[in-house]
Amino acid sequence: MASLSDISRHAGVSIATCSRVLNGSAHPVSEETRERVLSAARELGYSPSALARALVTRSSRIIGVIVADIVDPYFAEIARGVEQVAAGLGYLTMVCSAELGTEAEIGHLRQLRDYHAAGIVFAGSGRIRDPSTPALKDAVEESRQRGAVVVALAQRDFDAPAIVFDNEAAVCDVTTYVRSLGHEDLVFVEGPQGLHTSAQRLAGFNRAGGGDRVPGGFSYESGVAAAERLLARGNLPDAVVAANDEAAIGVLMRLREAGVKVPDDVSIAGIDDTRPARFVGLTTISAPLHAMGREAAHAILAGGAQRRVVLPHRLAPRGTTAQRA
Repeated sequence: MASLSDISRHAGVSIATCSRVLNGSAHPVSEETRERVLSAARELGYSPSALARALVTRSSRIIGVIVADIVDPYFAEIARGVEQVAAGLGYLTMVCSAELGTEAEIGHLRQLRDYHAAGIVFAGSGRIRDPSTPALKDAVEESRQRGAVVVALAQRDFDAPAIVFDNEAAVCDVTTYVRSLGHEDLVFVEGPQGLHTSAQRLAGFNRAGGGDRVPGGFSYESGVAAAERLLARGNLPDAVVAANDEAAIGVLMRLREAGVKVPDDVSIAGIDDTRPARFVGLTTISAPLHAMGREAAHAILAGGAQRRVVLPHRLAPRGTTAQRA
């Protein structure tokens, strides 16, 4: 493939001039020289580097999606929505996993800033009373000053356009549905401690009448551990509502392994309606994850003008819940 030096020799100009023309620099170049360079590039089949162009123009066709767990189906569905819009308009979606928390988010944010990303999507929840919040706010502002649009898909402690669904109302709705089936003794498997989303979902459970609760998380393994706690008690509840689908599926599989009949003995419900939830027939709340990703991409491409959008959710009753006998 032809290089910049090949083009410069063919056009009879310096490599610096050649680079300015091919990478869209604002540095003044005569129209005659510009056309000579472009003609040489066409003749030699030159394809400029997108990264090199980004370094010159200080903008790129990159949208970064920062997620809490890259293998979590919740975030996969969001990323799929972003990518569907971005790819259609020639943008590259980069998914960055920040399992180590806010410090990892800050690191990804700075890398995306250095790549002059057009937009950055924070897909995960912020942390309550997070000591790293001031540093994160500074990093977000630095990215904005470099031209990036920052969008949040959950509650965050920095100012940004937000595209969300109502976590509290979603859990209230699924809990109310489970109660409508005649179940009175409910247990809630909590989300990870310290997250805004976990607090919102617990508030939704309490709003719908509340009940007992056990520590949990947003992973399959945390659901299995919660089921172990329930089995150790020796007296199972009428129903279990978990803070997300992954945890609900963990509860479901462990109880079934122990010989508990679901939903005959215990009804189980989750939140989010990820693909695995559909595979096991889990009653859940269908959150607009794909739509959130799409809307985030559109907000970035539109310059981030909108401030807050709340998308609707819906109940998805399936085979893991039944009328109490």
